[in-house]
Amino acid sequence: MRQSTGEERDAAQDEIPVEAGDPAQAGIPAQAGGGSGGDDGSGDRPAEAGGGAATRKRTLRIVRWTALGVALAVVAAGGVGWFYYEHLNDNIRKGALNLGDKQLDRAVANAEGQRPLNILLLGSDSRIGKENQDLGGARDDADRPPLADVEMLVHVSADRSNMSVISVPRDTRVTIPKCTDPDSGKVYKETTSQIINTSLANGGPGCTVATWEELTGIPVDHFMMIDFSGVVNMADAVGGVPVCVDANVYDDKSGLRLPKGTHTIKGQQALQWLRTRHGFEDGSDIGRTHAQHLYMNSMVRQLKAGTKLSDPAQLTGLAEAATKALTVDKDLGSVKKLYDLADDIKRVPSGRITMTTMPWIADPQDPDAHVIPKPGDADKLFSLVRNDIALDGKDKKKAEDGATGTAPASARTNIPVTVFNGTGTVVLPPATGRGADIAALLVKQGFAKAVSDSTPRAQADTTITYPRAAQRGDALTVAKALGLPETAVRLSPEVQQITLVVGGDWREGTVYPNSDVPAPDAPDASSSASASPSPDAKNGARKPGDNKAPESSDPLNGDDKSACMKVNSLNRW
Repeated sequence: MRQSTGEERDAAQDEIPVEAGDPAQAGIPAQAGGGSGGDDGSGDRPAEAGGGAATRKRTLRIVRWTALGVALAVVAAGGVGWFYYEHLNDNIRKGALNLGDKQLDRAVANAEGQRPLNILLLGSDSRIGKENQDLGGARDDADRPPLADVEMLVHVSADRSNMSVISVPRDTRVTIPKCTDPDSGKVYKETTSQIINTSLANGGPGCTVATWEELTGIPVDHFMMIDFSGVVNMADAVGGVPVCVDANVYDDKSGLRLPKGTHTIKGQQALQWLRTRHGFEDGSDIGRTHAQHLYMNSMVRQLKAGTKLSDPAQLTGLAEAATKALTVDKDLGSVKKLYDLADDIKRVPSGRITMTTMPWIADPQDPDAHVIPKPGDADKLFSLVRNDIALDGKDKKKAEDGATGTAPASARTNIPVTVFNGTGTVVLPPATGRGADIAALLVKQGFAKAVSDSTPRAQADTTITYPRAAQRGDALTVAKALGLPETAVRLSPEVQQITLVVGGDWREGTVYPNSDVPAPDAPDASSSASASPSPDAKNGARKPGDNKAPESSDPLNGDDKSACMKVNSLNRW
């Protein structure tokens, strides 16, 4: 079933408000940083404000970084004065993280026990409430469920040294998995005919999370969503954000009108910038994602510099605006947890932030209206994030502790290996018997202590983890026997012994399909399946050492102050 994504739909969604009714659900775009959750604020609370200059200074610092945590994607956010902490907690709306039947396992901790963070930021076009109706316009859209026209995944590296952002165009046709509305109990069937922004209407942001996990193979830890009024109020609260256009621009659909040059935009003008589609580049949604990246980078630089956030009245307004505008998953549903998240994010230098757009091609089924992920390049981008590799290509090569060579064949019999079947995806069931099949294969190759474990797992990539540095040589021996690349072998204190998880990229066969590494010891493919590559393998496009975002993703560095939006020739004045 095709969505109306043509001019009629653009007019309804992009034009300046007329009037609108009351939609069925609240939604909201978002932004975020990464961080670990803290307590829910009900335990040890800081003292009330009013303890002199030192207390005020600490409060301002907390507000600034909480603002950064909530704002990291499309808008600014967060802020907290401890004196009305509980009031702000009550402002925040909360929802289930994942509405699908299955979800991917969380990312494995690195050698230091640190985990990467993946936060999905959503911008909803909900018309709930008079302010959203006035801002969003389109009377005909009043009663429809909201759509998520802004979707970005923020990945914060495990060591907090870098951050990657992936935007997906709203008109990307994807598989939307089966989702169940937690409030009504309504079940939405899996579909491959709709575009990604409609997933929000299938029960809420938790269905969009499930859709992203299926699309990318990246496990999502949190979501943050914000609506029209939140964008306007928070842009006002931080005093505006500098943006640049290379010519006079006027988009009569969004209402954006700016002369050539750099301008500080706020309020409704900020919303117009973030919603403008026709005004930039070729007039498609791709130009809109680029404009959002420019806005985000500029805002992050301001927040990290501490500008615009020194006035107590502004801070109070920002705190109210941010918390009232937010819908988050239940595990992120307190100011304390948002602050903890922001506290992690602040460690990332702006020069190590990379904004990208999913590489895409026209959808063969509907080339004039929809796009799909570009084979190869999109796979590579998603694989880099799954493997916690910075998109700027500037990761320092980490020296692995322990042995770098493999153990002799005679030592295999003393290497214990536990094998899990992790081939189940968001929409595909586990490939039957994969854990047992690969464990049996290892036994045939001399690993007498290889056993399978039936505990359910689900991850995109096949990995081998080991708990102690001294076991690296043994882990590499297992990898070589199966044809796995060295990049699949990782030190992690989370496991008790060498652990192999057969991922969604290896649903069949006895030879790992996505590596140039030969598996000389592997017998001919005579087990339960053929040795042909799995059709849904997600990481085949990235070879070891190929560690930089593809140019087709239009990467933008967070320190790039020269970025300026190219104005569509049809929207100049």
